[in-house]
Amino acid sequence: MRKIYFGLLIMSISTMQAQKWPDLKAPIADKQEHIRDIHSDKVNDPYYWMIDYFKKGKDSTKVVDYLKAENSYLEEMMKDTESFRNLLFQEMKARIKEKDESVPVFKNGYYYYTRTEPGKQYFKYCRKKGSLSATEEILLDVDKLAEGHPYYSATDFSISPDNSKMIYAVDDVSRRQYKLFLKDLETGTITYLGIKDTSGSSEWANDNKTIFYTQNNPVTLLSEKIKRHTLGTDSNKDITVYEEKDKTNYISVYKSKNQKFILIYSGATTSSETRFLDADKPNEEFIIFQPRLKNVLYTVTSLEDKFLIRTNKDALNFKIVETPLDKTSVENWKDFIPHRNDVLMQNVDPFKNYLVFTERQNGLTQLVIFDRKTGKKEFLKFDEPTYTISGADNPEYNTDNFRFVYTSMITPNSQYEQDLKTGKRTLLKQQEVVGGYDKQNYITERLLATANDGTKIPISIVYKKGYKKDGKGPLLLYGYGSYGYSMDATFNSSRLSLLNRGFAFAVAHIRGGQEMGRQWYEDGKMMMKKNTFTDFINTGEYLVKEKYTSPKHLYAQGRSAGGLLMGAVVNMNPNLWNGVVSQVPFVDVVNTMLDESIPLTTNEYDEWGNPNNKEAYFYMKSYSPYENVEKKNYPNILVTTGLHDSQVQYFEPAKWVAKMRNLKTDKNVLLLKTDMDYGHGGASGRFDYLKDLALVYAFMFKLEGINK
Repeated sequence: MRKIYFGLLIMSISTMQAQKWPDLKAPIADKQEHIRDIHSDKVNDPYYWMIDYFKKGKDSTKVVDYLKAENSYLEEMMKDTESFRNLLFQEMKARIKEKDESVPVFKNGYYYYTRTEPGKQYFKYCRKKGSLSATEEILLDVDKLAEGHPYYSATDFSISPDNSKMIYAVDDVSRRQYKLFLKDLETGTITYLGIKDTSGSSEWANDNKTIFYTQNNPVTLLSEKIKRHTLGTDSNKDITVYEEKDKTNYISVYKSKNQKFILIYSGATTSSETRFLDADKPNEEFIIFQPRLKNVLYTVTSLEDKFLIRTNKDALNFKIVETPLDKTSVENWKDFIPHRNDVLMQNVDPFKNYLVFTERQNGLTQLVIFDRKTGKKEFLKFDEPTYTISGADNPEYNTDNFRFVYTSMITPNSQYEQDLKTGKRTLLKQQEVVGGYDKQNYITERLLATANDGTKIPISIVYKKGYKKDGKGPLLLYGYGSYGYSMDATFNSSRLSLLNRGFAFAVAHIRGGQEMGRQWYEDGKMMMKKNTFTDFINTGEYLVKEKYTSPKHLYAQGRSAGGLLMGAVVNMNPNLWNGVVSQVPFVDVVNTMLDESIPLTTNEYDEWGNPNNKEAYFYMKSYSPYENVEKKNYPNILVTTGLHDSQVQYFEPAKWVAKMRNLKTDKNVLLLKTDMDYGHGGASGRFDYLKDLALVYAFMFKLEGINK
């Protein structure tokens, strides 16, 4: 049957008529006056009451009842797609290899890997001693642990230096707040350490009994403290070795790759600070590497004889400097890889004999091998016009083998191992698309749109051969554009269900990301945030102008901060899109950024601004989707959220939908789906998330008249 669906003719799809929607009455949310009064600006927020579940807990039945009513409305409106959604789910699930195994990673005498079994949602974490032919040891059976839990995430497996113990983290609520467990790998005994509300990760000191972890505030979810725990002691007496006083900073703790140091990182968008400690002496005080400086970011990499520092000090696109182990303050820093105006330095991966730098130039990532003895550089080369490349898991310091992952919109994830000495490259594994996949049947391009100010905006696009550029083909445009996060071109087997039914898929590399260097990010945040939105609109207009699609067949999708993007563009240019999918969207910018009790608010001041400042307040208000809903026509819109979302609280999209319902003048559909069990990342199982994806696809297919 799959061959029939895959073989649909694109020509016939473009002539299909959109399906009719049921004539049902949508839920109407109550209004309650709530006045926001700041900077002499009084604003009534009639849907503010939807925050009650977050503030008061599960006794807020009015909020829950409203969300359930929206869910029921969505299911009724999409009822005629039920069988199609199931078909899409089964189709996408069928492409995933159910019995699979990750590429084993060698660390400290053992090969570590995960493997999955048919019909199972999770995985088993395993290892073999010394050789891949050795007897398998199952360290953690997550399939078994997850039984009975609607959501279950086990992560951050940390093995003690003597290989006898493991710390792992569990979140079974979907709030990204983790409990820490200890497993004795010799006896098999699992013990809850009594440590909760952590970021998940933990690091072992070299004594095999001391761990360091990050403690989060249980209400705001801010990372506040680094604590030290000694196995066998009461966790309530754990020592705080560092407490962050600046609520705009995130903190974390990690171990240097050469196992010599424990490091604490504290950083915001514009400045950072690092502390370090000899991993052999866990009870000593941490030393400040370099006190934080205004507008200076830096991260530290440990070598045998010196530290390397990636920093933007006097270097917009970052550079690498070096300093002695005993002289770490900034006056001792000397250029190792100087700053370049056209190259963004992203990362350095250290090995005993080599360094591997991750850089970005002309919007594409490149890997550079640096011989520590000779100083010789070698660039790894690839042929496709748009792609993504990144270092894989490389935990061993004393090796000449480097692993990396390569993918593009038409090339499945491919993990390679490069011999840094000989240059020999070996393909270790390529993602298998079950049922068959031929990349020759698809085309990927790299395009350039022109923004309002003349800036060239890169676009990565993929479509199946036969897609006609006559303005009649459906096209989904994806965007993010925040936090300096680059949306690179990658492969997704689920996306084939779009492409094979005649859609093109494109990613807009808009400002606010970091695709074109650090300035690309600087030009899309704070008081320049609107560039992100106009770039996306200009990208859509370019695709229409070049006849890749038309407003009748153009769709937009974004998630989280990308959901903010969706909210902004439907306010600014609602007629450009036939349908918009806004997932876990950050759409109530002003109100959220004014409320420090909402998780992560203060961490975001350097991204959006602090609305307690008048200028920032009015700039945010001028683009915040919720603030700018008006009496006008909007496109068809699907909004999704999660009741337990830790990043963007459920009430933001709920309020936004309620306000649009009240004001919009069109007859287009507006749907809200709240997952009552999950949070920001959706389902935890490796298949369940496909049900949400099937809903998204079915929404667009229904608008296009595609029903099989």
